[in-house]
Amino acid sequence: MDIIAYFQSYINYFWEWTTDEDVPDDTGYNENNLISIPNVGAIAYRPYVIEILKQLQPQGLPPFGALLLLLYASQDGYLNLDGISYHLKRVQLNHLDVERLNIDKGIRFLENVRNLGNKYKKGQNRIVLLQTVFAHLPVVASSVSADLMLKVFAKRPHIIAESAHKKQPNDSVIIKDIRTLAILDGRFPTTESIINAMKGMVDIPELEDEVIEEGTTVETDKDFIQQLIEEPKTFQVGSLIKRIWSGLKIPMRHLSPGEQPIGGISDMTNKGELHRMLLSEFANEDEVFMNRVANNEALYIQREIPPEENIFERIILIDTSLKNWGTPKVLAFASAIAVIKHPKAHSECKVFALGQNNIPISLDKVDEVVENLNQVSSVLEVSHALEKFFDEEHTEKDLEVFFITHQENLVNQNLQKVIHENRDRLKFLVTTSSDGELNFYKHHKGTRKHIQKIVLPLQELWANPPQRRQRRENGISSNGKKADVPLNYPILFPAPVNKIATFLYEGEFYILSNKKQLLRTYLSDNYYNKNYYDYYKIHHGCEVLIEDISVKPKGQFALARNKQQEFILCQYQPDKKMISKLNLNTKEYSELNLTGKRIPLNHKLVYYDKSFYLHQHDIPYSYKIPIEGNVYLEEVLEKDKEMDRNTSKVETEIKKLSGSGIKILNNFSNIGINAEKRLVISNSELNKLYDNSIALYRNGRQLRIYAEQNKNRFTFSDGSEIITDTRGMLAFKSSNKNIPEFYMPSTDHGFLALATNTEFGGSEYYLPQNTLLKVKKMEEMYEECLERFIDQIWEYGT
Repeated sequence: MDIIAYFQSYINYFWEWTTDEDVPDDTGYNENNLISIPNVGAIAYRPYVIEILKQLQPQGLPPFGALLLLLYASQDGYLNLDGISYHLKRVQLNHLDVERLNIDKGIRFLENVRNLGNKYKKGQNRIVLLQTVFAHLPVVASSVSADLMLKVFAKRPHIIAESAHKKQPNDSVIIKDIRTLAILDGRFPTTESIINAMKGMVDIPELEDEVIEEGTTVETDKDFIQQLIEEPKTFQVGSLIKRIWSGLKIPMRHLSPGEQPIGGISDMTNKGELHRMLLSEFANEDEVFMNRVANNEALYIQREIPPEENIFERIILIDTSLKNWGTPKVLAFASAIAVIKHPKAHSECKVFALGQNNIPISLDKVDEVVENLNQVSSVLEVSHALEKFFDEEHTEKDLEVFFITHQENLVNQNLQKVIHENRDRLKFLVTTSSDGELNFYKHHKGTRKHIQKIVLPLQELWANPPQRRQRRENGISSNGKKADVPLNYPILFPAPVNKIATFLYEGEFYILSNKKQLLRTYLSDNYYNKNYYDYYKIHHGCEVLIEDISVKPKGQFALARNKQQEFILCQYQPDKKMISKLNLNTKEYSELNLTGKRIPLNHKLVYYDKSFYLHQHDIPYSYKIPIEGNVYLEEVLEKDKEMDRNTSKVETEIKKLSGSGIKILNNFSNIGINAEKRLVISNSELNKLYDNSIALYRNGRQLRIYAEQNKNRFTFSDGSEIITDTRGMLAFKSSNKNIPEFYMPSTDHGFLALATNTEFGGSEYYLPQNTLLKVKKMEEMYEECLERFIDQIWEYGT
């Protein structure tokens, strides 16, 4: 087989040669430098595929299509095997005389490869995987032919252009490419059988099962470090962390030992295969040549896959002895959290407090930091605990140990002895001091090297501590449990001002808020009085459908429902060349990298006729993304004028939601009752300045009765409570059981509403579209609910 035939691409086949103009090739030929699967994703760049073939050359080359499928299945991240199955079955339909493909078995084998642990699919182990499975199959190019093909490519890389010119596939090619996978499934029916076969070729260390966490994408309004700063008990620790980050030089990830080919002498080795021997070695006389080969003195060219990331575990040991109390202990915990929570840190980390014993601790939550800052020991030094730690079973190969202690403790002979004896296992030594000085040392090849000093301006960083929160008389602290709030209330929430996206689907309006919620809203259809129902009066509040949506507020969005009536959120990020789908009900997620796809710049993501599309009015073709299943693109070449009209209509309708948001009051403080017997919320007074309406206005009177705060629960002296909801709602629970529980929106703009579970009064903005609430005048609701609520508290207080 010649090189053109081996790399030949075919019409309507499952793979093709494409060009990534942003990635130059070191051969100088930059066309056809990427192999991809149409509407599924990229497989690999040409240089990497050539390096793979060089590794497989000694045993001969497998069918090129089968190799590409295996390369795709052994990639990291999400894999669209449904898209692969679609392409393979389409090939089968076009060649009905081919009865031996067994596509289902082939897909099953690819799934087994996908389910292998990451260790078996990275770096050199990925090469071993390919060598192992293809060693059990006939080759399409012998070792000699493969060597010749690779030499031809090295001299004439542009020859790929002839292979990139697509031809009609024949049955022989299809059988070799696709049936190969079915044969492999028969020989490797499980992932364990693949691993066992790989271990027969090379020694692969056993791995613990990995737990892959969604990295997704959940963003909180307040990060962990900010929470530490805002909590008075952890303020000192939290305020130091980002300053430590700015100067920290500790490496956050390592590469496993290996050689990355960079040319010159670094590519030379004294061990290798005959075909890699330098030509100059053959110029020696026969006796000299044989002598050099026998004594491993001959030189070979070594080409290895670049080294892989080393997955290691960090262990941080914090000294809690007498000298490390006070400020040094604060510095020690700040240093530990800085290492654990560093933005570039991805390794697992365990923390131990060393005193009389070794106590495992966690520093992942504010409450845990508060609790563990109280870890103190009465011992003078911790040499015994440190020695005990190293004597225990902490013999992992990829282990990185930090020990944080006071600078003065290093003069202790016992501690010096333990550190010296374990210097090969103690990677980093960090010392603290009372004046804010941190010193970092590294043990390397038996010697200790000072790598950096960080001096923290403590007086400056600790100048503005947060005020202590109010405490309740009954002793419940602010660390108590937060009061639960329901998903929805009898009345609507105010619509938020800040939105990620708005949608019109099947005649209903939806909002994706910046708090990662899916909301449903509606516009009033009451237009009988144009003077009264101006533009702003047709808006209404919203109900919450789904919360805690894992999505980044970037790119374009479209919303639809699948056959199970589950919400599907499609996201298109042109800058990242990425399209993804998220099932908001089941949290199932899939994505597709669009690198290599020539999608026009102004294509927009839209929903139309039960599918998503990348669409543009003045371009005749679009890309279809089905709602069901995983993400894949289907090119639609015909112009659909109805899609243009529908898209324009949807844009016009969605514009009606502009200006619908109301500023929500969600920072609650100073709730009480003023001298005029009116409720005050965050320095705003609830007042009736107009008939049949209530609103919040600036309070100018002194508070007579205060409510004490515990998280989101404000309690008055009689036991009556107001529970706040940062989404824009207040729930009132009186100590008088004859007063029903009622609700009021919390917004500092516009007229408000009051509602119980059966009655409603106030602004129609908060009245649900389909409701059984009995509508009453606001004056009646105010007297029956809020006025009685205030009177109960006032009478008890006086």
